Amino acid sequence: MNANDKSLHRTSARIPDVLAPASRRKGRPDAGQVVLVLQGGGALGAYQAGVYQAMHEAGIEPDWVIGTSIGAINASLIAGNEPAERLPRLKEFWDRIAHTPLFDVAAGVPWFGRTLPNWSTLTNGIAGFFKPNPLAFLGLHVPLSADAASYYSTKPLEQTLGELVDFSRLSKCAPRLTVGAANLHTSEMRYFDSRDSELTARHIMASGALPPAFPAIRIDGELYWDGGILSNTPVEAVFDDNPRRSSLIFAVHIWNPQGDEPESIWQVMHRQKEIQYSSRALSHIMRQKQIHRLRHIIAELAAKLPEEERGADAARELAAYGCLTQMHVVRLLAPRLDHEDHTKDIDFSHSGISSRWKAGYEDTMGVLDETPWEKPFDPLEGFHLHELRRLGVSST
Repeated sequence: MNANDKSLHRTSARIPDVLAPASRRKGRPDAGQVVLVLQGGGALGAYQAGVYQAMHEAGIEPDWVIGTSIGAINASLIAGNEPAERLPRLKEFWDRIAHTPLFDVAAGVPWFGRTLPNWSTLTNGIAGFFKPNPLAFLGLHVPLSADAASYYSTKPLEQTLGELVDFSRLSKCAPRLTVGAANLHTSEMRYFDSRDSELTARHIMASGALPPAFPAIRIDGELYWDGGILSNTPVEAVFDDNPRRSSLIFAVHIWNPQGDEPESIWQVMHRQKEIQYSSRALSHIMRQKQIHRLRHIIAELAAKLPEEERGADAARELAAYGCLTQMHVVRLLAPRLDHEDHTKDIDFSHSGISSRWKAGYEDTMGVLDETPWEKPFDPLEGFHLHELRRLGVSST
């Protein structure tokens, strides 16, 4: 961690005042539809809220929000409210699920003080999110129904979403909302999309039903678990969309794919979770870069055919595999906080949420200042990756 990283983590103030006037405002970029892609990761999702705050203050509202797990929850709070209400709803949600600030007072106690909020999460759950399920502790051999076979109940989340999200507007107004869930029976990823069908709180809950903590959610007769089991970074939904459109994609990653060699069991557990839930995100993005270049090559080759051949059915069928859309992917990666471990995704402490929110806001403001998608690029490529560095943005 460099010095710039650490400067983000010494601030443990309250969750930022999301209604403060913007100091910088650039307006909507001219790079196609704006897509916001949000990973799953529990308490780490506060970083995503900071990302959205920066976009909102810059006058950039997404046309499409895609999320998994906590990313699906944040996405529903954005898509399921009028623009003026989105930040207040995000703030209210994170304020509701934050532990009492009294836990921050105990943070100075060595080891136990820092992890006290996480132990409280495990034993007591999170108000407005999930609560312990006593039936799960009756014994391993007690048969339970699919919606009760979990350590916690997510009924509180259903009520919270009902109060903070207007699901009636999802199929009628922008932005489009897509959430990913894993089919329990088939092991296939299912993307529930407001463009195609009506979404409810249960679709959001299904996307975040991580076993064995949370119960599977039944939708149209099928059981679903957390989409992060199969794809925790659902950016492929953008590139597989039909029809494909030129896009500026903010891909918000909250699990770090790179890390040091672990030297203890705790560090092993931490690193294992990071690898699991980063979901090979960068390799997936680079694979999409290769595929999209091929699409551009096909389109260029089809354009070189003589006009009389270009109109033939076979030629048109082959040309349909190509496209000339431009995809700018801005990859935001949440920084590590001091002293975090394998329980960081259940760190709902006030200071933890505030620090991650602040980091997401500052990182995104830095990207918006640089606007890398406005710089010259090779149009044949079609896919342009802009990666956040703590001291700038690099493009490939």
